[in-house]
Parts: sequence; C-alpha cells; structure tokens
Amino acid sequence: MNDLKHVLAIAGRPGLFQLVASTRTGLVAEPLGGGARVSASARQQVHVLDEMALYTVEGERPLREVFAAVGEALKGQESVPHNADSAVVTAEFAKLVTDYDDSKVYVSDMRKFFQWYNALVRYGFFADAPAEAGAAAAGAKAKPAKKKAAPKAADGE
Repeated sequence: MNDLKHVLAIAGRPGLFQLVASTRTGLVAEPLGGGARVSASARQQVHVLDEMALYTVEGERPLREVFAAVGEALKGQESVPHNADSAVVTAEFAKLVTDYDDSKVYVSDMRKFFQWYNALVRYGFFADAPAEAGAAAAGAKAKPAKKKAAPKAADGE
C-alpha cells in the first residue's frame, strides 16, 4: 500500500486530494484523479488520512491499518459502493472490520470509509509494492550505465 501521509480529505469538497504545497495561508492540493488544483485556507477542516483512526472495541485503530487489512482481504479490489443500501453497507463493513465499535461507528462513517477505500483502489494505492519495486529494479539493471565525461584539460597542457 502506498503512503497516505499526503492524502487529504477537505471538508466541503468531495473526494480525496493529494497535497501539493503548503502556503502561508493554507495549502494547495489536487484531486487524486487529476484535475484543477484547489486551495484550502487555514480555516477549513483538512484531515490527513494517515492520522485518522477508527473506533474499535479495544480502542482506536489507525485508518491506514484498516485500509491495509481491507485491501488485503479484498485483494486490492473495490468494495460495495458507498451509496448502496444501509443494510448492505453495514453487513459488508461488519464482515471486513470485525472489531469495530458499533456504538461509535455510524452508517455515515462506514459509507465514507467505503467511498475513500474505493477511491484509493481506483488510484492504485493497493498495488503490490514488492512487485513494483522488483520491476523497477529490473528496469534499472537493463539501462546502460552513463559514461562519465572526460576531465577538462588544464591550461598549458
């Protein structure tokens, strides 16, 4: 799974965003699927997915761990759509996240979880990292090494 440290949820804006830059008055982000960059002021609620947690029976569990577990269980495939029937969303969430605290996690939270999870799947966040690293290493070995330039001749030689 890719790093979620730069993936943002901005209140009042649909979808997930990738952090581009921090500014003096807020931040600049772009939608994960591409598109026009947006700015968020310091007054807007901006949440980093890597820092969010889910209520479980034992306490809070980082959202990145829940995403990783669900991604592994579903083999990186999309789950139910977030706008499915409430009973379907609740049943699927209970199947995938068995230890969630049902008194603190609402159906709206489950819908948001599935919306974010499916968006992350579409943008390749659950691609196999070792396979990609192996392919990148194989590609790096196939490239010929660059030759160093000859040293410049000194004056008078």
